Amino acid sequence: MEIFATPENPVPEGASLCGLTTSDGAHVRAVRWAGPMQARGTVVVLPGRAEFIEKYFEVISELLARGFAVVAMDWRGQGLSERQLRNKRKGHIDDFEVYERDLAALREQVLEALCPRPWFALGHCMGAAILISQARAGRSPFARIVATSPMIDLYRLKFKTGARMLVETLDIIGFGGAYIPGGNGRSLFLTPFAETVLTSDEARYERSVAVVKAAPELGIGDPTIGWANAAFRLMRQFENADYARRTLTPILIIAAGADRVVSTPATELFASRLKAGRFITIPSARHDILLERDELRSLFWAAFDAFIPGTRDAVAEALLNPARPRRARRLRPRAPAS
Repeated sequence: MEIFATPENPVPEGASLCGLTTSDGAHVRAVRWAGPMQARGTVVVLPGRAEFIEKYFEVISELLARGFAVVAMDWRGQGLSERQLRNKRKGHIDDFEVYERDLAALREQVLEALCPRPWFALGHCMGAAILISQARAGRSPFARIVATSPMIDLYRLKFKTGARMLVETLDIIGFGGAYIPGGNGRSLFLTPFAETVLTSDEARYERSVAVVKAAPELGIGDPTIGWANAAFRLMRQFENADYARRTLTPILIIAAGADRVVSTPATELFASRLKAGRFITIPSARHDILLERDELRSLFWAAFDAFIPGTRDAVAEALLNPARPRRARRLRPRAPAS
């Protein structure tokens, strides 16, 4: 295992590579940054499907600048973590519960031994969905969770019931390891910028493209039938109103107003049912909020800083309390927490 860098995407200073072994024997890559001597806690960065730690170097640098220790992990089946099939372009799993074994290994082998509390999590899309599932089951080690564009439901999926039945049937009859119909092994980060639905920031997108071109082993292709079937099973649970109501870990959900990967309306409905949740939509942002333009990312960071112990100001309060804008405008900026 190693860490890859490009001129436009250098490794944040202080990285320590960690090789994890899960309870079922999978080998998983993680990287730790100790942060300042008196760190304000640890933020665990958990990527979405088909992503890799290197994509988050800018975010990790921003978290370190905020005084946190940081840990990032490649889920099994992607990045430089172990694949479940011989074809390394297939990020295959049979059930999302196996991802919790990755989280358990991270907690036991890195967080508990090396990382200051409190522990927080920042998850994107699939990573966010896994964090929410773990929190719902009462097994989350995190004091608070920030979820960007969580995989609550897919964007405008036509014939949803038919699609679910198709992948379930194909999985049952033995095609779980095959790509979904029409799928292939090409990384989504090799899509031309003019065609991507991930971000409107060309420079940040091309930075990720350059990483995949420099280290092709980081990339994976389209989902397998087995992965898709497992994802549908998880998303069906999110449809149950009681699922969100029984999720007690405080969660900030940040949706993208122009998302064409997951459903922002479904995400908002789910968030409205959370007992300990906050929700904001960043207008005009595409799916990958953390790869977006500076003016859109600044809204993300304002909300993050208000929710994860840090600075609180009137802008952040207004973002997190849209129903009470007048009160938010009257709030005076508070000094950063020590």
